[in-house]
Amino acid sequence: MSKKQSTSRRDFLRAAGGSGAFAGYSLFVRMNDAEAAEIPLPAGVENTITGVAAKPGAPVPHEPNMIRLDLECDFLVAGGGMAGICAALAAARHGAKVVLVQDRSRLGGNASSEVRMHIVGASCHKGRLGWREGGILEELRLEDAKHNPQWCYELWDLLLYDKVIQEPNITLLLDTSVFRAVVSEGRIQEVWARSDLTETLYCIKAQFFADCTGDCRLGVEAGAEYVVGHESRAKYQENRAPETAGTETLGSSILFMASDYGYPIPFTPPPWARKVTAEQLELRKIRSWEYGYWWIEFGGEDDAIKDNEAIRKELLSIVLGVWDYIKNSGNHPDSANWGMNWVGMLPGKRASRRLIGPHVLTEQDLLGLNGHFEDAVAVGGWPFDDHPPGGFDAVNLIPSDSVRIKEVYSIPLRALYSVNIENLFMAGRNISASHVAFTSTRVMGTCAVEGQAIGTAAALCADKNMMPQELYENKGLFKSYQQQLLRDDQTIPGLANQDEQDLALQAAYVKASHTVEGSRPENIINGFVRDMAEEWNNRWGGQLQNGRAWIELGWEKAQRLSSIQLTHDTGFSRELTLSGQAGVQKPQIRAAQPETIKDYRLLYKETEEGDWKELAAVTGNYQRLCRHVFDPINALAVRLEVTATNGNDEARLYEMRCYA
Repeated sequence: MSKKQSTSRRDFLRAAGGSGAFAGYSLFVRMNDAEAAEIPLPAGVENTITGVAAKPGAPVPHEPNMIRLDLECDFLVAGGGMAGICAALAAARHGAKVVLVQDRSRLGGNASSEVRMHIVGASCHKGRLGWREGGILEELRLEDAKHNPQWCYELWDLLLYDKVIQEPNITLLLDTSVFRAVVSEGRIQEVWARSDLTETLYCIKAQFFADCTGDCRLGVEAGAEYVVGHESRAKYQENRAPETAGTETLGSSILFMASDYGYPIPFTPPPWARKVTAEQLELRKIRSWEYGYWWIEFGGEDDAIKDNEAIRKELLSIVLGVWDYIKNSGNHPDSANWGMNWVGMLPGKRASRRLIGPHVLTEQDLLGLNGHFEDAVAVGGWPFDDHPPGGFDAVNLIPSDSVRIKEVYSIPLRALYSVNIENLFMAGRNISASHVAFTSTRVMGTCAVEGQAIGTAAALCADKNMMPQELYENKGLFKSYQQQLLRDDQTIPGLANQDEQDLALQAAYVKASHTVEGSRPENIINGFVRDMAEEWNNRWGGQLQNGRAWIELGWEKAQRLSSIQLTHDTGFSRELTLSGQAGVQKPQIRAAQPETIKDYRLLYKETEEGDWKELAAVTGNYQRLCRHVFDPINALAVRLEVTATNGNDEARLYEMRCYA
């Protein structure tokens, strides 16, 4: 094995071009040589652990055939769905050593090839187009659109895996399940996880932990407070809540996929398949059959965890019964040449337990009736979307009671950490929310941005040696944390860039080669980085004339700069998610988004009479957030010169930031 050199948190941040706990990551600069120290293991055992300190531990008496490894890190994330991935990436990019534990062989949870549910969230808000989530989720979506035009779910799995393992501060443990937490004085001290495939037990010590399992697996082991089911209407005075409380909740679903093969494909159901009738489908319409149906739902009246095997069996019987109806009832003759080519074997869960935080999100919070959260850290916008617990068998009830929320809403940090376990964060469908609020916050786009919020918070808390509640109470530091989230393109409704370190905000002027009607060059320093639909309130647009366009900002006196950050337009008004459903696919562009600047140069000059000098030259860009780190310069002005976009006639830019 080759020798490897460890990298401290501050060394990593310094190399990435920042200072302190909140240096920005760069899409153009990777720390490929920032690897972990060599780890001693028993003879004959291959070293597959990187990124954290690890050593063999004492044998576990009741597990004589398992190898024990002791790991130490800053932040352990349990659960590798979209919430856990974004939490791990955010924390690692801010210098924390992270262990990500996932109980499946692939990442993505319900978005993975095992379940194949497309990611939705505020991006689907019907009030005004343009609320697609930013940050890490946007980065992943853009990568997938560019490199996976064939809509392949396995390539999405691979993309998530690639993003995680390329982060030098993340140790990924796949096929590994958390099963025990050791707690002392209200704080988790260590967590145990097991991989039966490798016959390994891990004892993981960390400063902070995150439960992104959906089922609250880590929280339950730690003794964190949690709830199951739905509250009574009187509990939080919620109009959408039922009169009485109960353990019933939303069920699970199994999807299938089918294709037109151009010749007859017969189907004979197994004897255990349900016999589905037209009467059962009266409120569950079959319009196409390439992607299955979310309303094939079951288990809301059962225990989604303990009864998972029985729920899987029943869902498969319904799936095959519905396909039998499509193929053999005579009511859908167009299905003759269609054949099923994939059936999920892992129920996609909607609900089980929810952890309790210092704040419980309620219906009134999502409707904006309780005012603005001072500790807002993420955005949501999916409708209130409740389902009857009886699922498919509730034939007389519509499968979804969906009510649009007029405006997108903020999610506070106090709903993302435990009320009684001081160092436990959570993100995903298990956050601190009433059942009514949960019916909106449960979707994966919202889970992902919650993950980015807690990952960033965990890195800061580790650096400052403080608990999440202390971060909330330190108003000055919390404001800096929110500003860092904005710097990382996290959306927090109503919050503008007020970063005191951003020298672009101090610019004396902004000018451009051309500006489209309705836009202004000054928009790139107004603090906001999205527009609704075709508005030009917060971005600059300029026609490419003779093959180029430019925008420039300058100061009254030269500034010392070492990094510039650009936020491009990536078409937020358009949906962008991997899906097998034709209706969801149709409006999407599976390539670099045409609004995005493709080829450009960054230039600067030191004096008014001086020549423009090149700082960076980029070709083939398709990402929204681009960071450039360079040796310090003295700049009186900086200029973005655009020579090509990915399709549009005009160059578009939301923001330019400049840092010393």
